[in-house]
Amino acid sequence: MGLGLALASALAFGGSGVAAKPLIEAGLDPLHVVWLRVAGAALVMLPLAVRHRALVRRRPALLAGFGLLGVAGVQAFYFASISRIPVGVALLVEYLAPALVLGWVRFVQRRPVTRAAALGVVLAVGGLACVVEIWAGLGFDALGLLLALGAACCQVGYFVLSDQGSDAAGEAPDPLGVIAYGLLVGAAVLTVVARPWTMEWAVLAGSADMDGTPVAAALLLSWIVLIATVVAYVTGVVSVRRLSPQVAGVVACLEAVVATVLAWVLLGEHLSAPQVIGGAVVLLGALIAQSSAPAKGSAEPVAGGSGERELSRPGSAA
Repeated sequence: MGLGLALASALAFGGSGVAAKPLIEAGLDPLHVVWLRVAGAALVMLPLAVRHRALVRRRPALLAGFGLLGVAGVQAFYFASISRIPVGVALLVEYLAPALVLGWVRFVQRRPVTRAAALGVVLAVGGLACVVEIWAGLGFDALGLLLALGAACCQVGYFVLSDQGSDAAGEAPDPLGVIAYGLLVGAAVLTVVARPWTMEWAVLAGSADMDGTPVAAALLLSWIVLIATVVAYVTGVVSVRRLSPQVAGVVACLEAVVATVLAWVLLGEHLSAPQVIGGAVVLLGALIAQSSAPAKGSAEPVAGGSGERELSRPGSAA
């Protein structure tokens, strides 16, 4: 179940690019597309935020951290980095996050990690290098690389905060409430950064070109908001609680593979042989890392995190 949810999250996140690119080519600024994505998802999740308003009092730091790191931070740092370095290089650096998660688990949480988890990270990062064809854009820009590394660190925050357990009262935060408030915080931060009042709003009333086929801009935006954000975050957070941050992080590398394949199918961006091979290697790495999760009920602390225990509590049921 956890692996299935993680794959669903990767599929949903990976589908954002093919819907966003036609909107950007139609005249929207990339940051404005990000703001529409997060603000729209926050509006959809608003009823859940009202329902779980007690979280604001019980776990304010968790909600603020998830919104700043897991929502606004990843987006802002990534878009800033691709303004200075090639997209492929930025993606590769950002998806060093699984390796950083392993470091967090091993050296900060002081929990052992398995060789399978470490091997999965190595394979996933190596395969991702082929998928994004990093050799096509090997330019050195220190600030651009630092910004991409900032996106990776924020992504680590997303995985670690998604795995948060019970508070002092013994109640686990409901993942839907955490996501709802995280999106609200992220939307507030991105409003300052993106300045949506300068957006070309008329673009949303027209259509955008998807490999020669006109598609309603509103339909593309609906996909980005409902599938690539709401569904992606919900399945992603719940999968982290079932798999552990380090395993879910490796599976998340499939997002770049999914995005590349969808761009091939829907946008006519053809895949090269190294990209196909790299995608297979990423998938192999994800499967190897997933095998490091202990069986249910096992006392081994390697990759089980608090997922199975926390999900058994009523407050964390999705």
